[in-house]
Amino acid sequence: MPLESPARIAKTLANHGFNASREAVTLLAGAADTEEALALAVEAAPDDALVLTADHVQRVLNEQADDPPVSTGAAHPNPPDSEEDAPVETKGSPGGDASFARSSDPERRSISVAGDITGQSTGTGEYEDFVAVFRDRYEKLAGQLRGRVNHRPTDSLQASGGGTDAGLVGMVNDIRSTAGGHWLVELEDTHGVFPCLVMKDKGIAELVDELLLDEVIAVEGTLSDDADILFVDSLHFPEVPRTYRPNTADRHVQAALVSDIHVGSQEFLADAWHRFADWLHTEEARHVEYLLVAGDMVEGVGVYPDQDEELDIVDIYEQYEAFSEHLKAVPGDMEILLIPGNHDAVRLAEPQPGFDEELRNIMSAHDARIHGNPALVDVEGVQILMYHGVSLDEVIAELPDEKASYDQPHKAMYQLLKKRHVAPQYGGHTRLAPEEKDYLVMEEVPDVFHTGHVHKLGWGKYRRVVAVNSGCWQAQTDFQQSVNIDPDAGFAPILDLDTLEMTVRDFS
Repeated sequence: MPLESPARIAKTLANHGFNASREAVTLLAGAADTEEALALAVEAAPDDALVLTADHVQRVLNEQADDPPVSTGAAHPNPPDSEEDAPVETKGSPGGDASFARSSDPERRSISVAGDITGQSTGTGEYEDFVAVFRDRYEKLAGQLRGRVNHRPTDSLQASGGGTDAGLVGMVNDIRSTAGGHWLVELEDTHGVFPCLVMKDKGIAELVDELLLDEVIAVEGTLSDDADILFVDSLHFPEVPRTYRPNTADRHVQAALVSDIHVGSQEFLADAWHRFADWLHTEEARHVEYLLVAGDMVEGVGVYPDQDEELDIVDIYEQYEAFSEHLKAVPGDMEILLIPGNHDAVRLAEPQPGFDEELRNIMSAHDARIHGNPALVDVEGVQILMYHGVSLDEVIAELPDEKASYDQPHKAMYQLLKKRHVAPQYGGHTRLAPEEKDYLVMEEVPDVFHTGHVHKLGWGKYRRVVAVNSGCWQAQTDFQQSVNIDPDAGFAPILDLDTLEMTVRDFS
């Protein structure tokens, strides 16, 4: 919703409980992105502030200027009209010396993984497992939110006197509109369920469009006279804190972030992959010491209707053998890490464990590291959250186009960062496994969020976190054409770990 009008800015601030000086409103109205600047100014204001001053706003505008986006994140990776906003993109160079050595002593490298389900799965599908995973999710995310509101358990709200201020941290149990066009959001904590009403004329009503079932949020407002409903004045997501500052490597070193290779498909772009591998042998790529693959190494078998008609290799093990051969084209002195996706031969329910011993033996090229999906990978101090990205389908289906779309997949990733969970909604298209704890919560803020799955290239920064969906290495299949997927194939995002700047190499 446009917010350039000073009157609308003042009204929105009032809905958040702030008055504002005329100078502050003028600064907000003149911001390059007024809506974003307004949201940041509200969040950055001291908790006890009643008036939003020009100083508050100027600090936010300075922060925006110091932290430009990585790119426009355009769905098609052609440079936009404006050179200032154009993503950095170059053509890959074929050829190269197979004996070329990477830039550094391998002993300087450091890579480790946390949050991996592999070998840790205890879920049996019993009722107690479902209770455990949702309780763990609630406790972890509620811990991030309780400092934002004066939380009171649902049973305490029901027993209290009406007409008082109250806060609640809860899991979204239901969302529905009333006859008057307002929003009724039911929130559940470990004590029960409580209805919360968001009036349609409140500025926060727009946030209801971003809600997904089963995510954890905090609200604050006023109880009705009979204490049977909470009238919401503010709504908070777990979020990436504004104070967050990313980690960087202490030397110039790069990582290639790719996904969705789909070896075994008739549409696998073998030539593009080998142009990429050849480029990795060149002087230009001497600082690329890590290759991180976010799932779907192979096309798989029986993943979608009539898939067998689009397969070049019909045996799943032969697909992995072929993938391993293609992986051998990558320089052997690189560190390689793989996680599975929904086309790979592991369980579909997330979190997905890494491959079994038989497949690991097949994919032994260059001693690649194999972990589960998702995995938090520490690469020389930079925290990279790798998640294949199946839940992006659900986020894009549920949220408005301006919040999440296939053309700009990084915006859907922003929503997951805001919710601090890679797959918030249970019981939809994303299959989730009940475990004793929720491995899908973002307990730590990653420096980089790397996904695939949707076969679209998009990247940007959300509160200083780099979000990148790395496209694919598969041309459009008949099935993709039938569901209107136009893939971005043959691109390799290259991340500078010392600056978190990124270049996209085109090998298509």
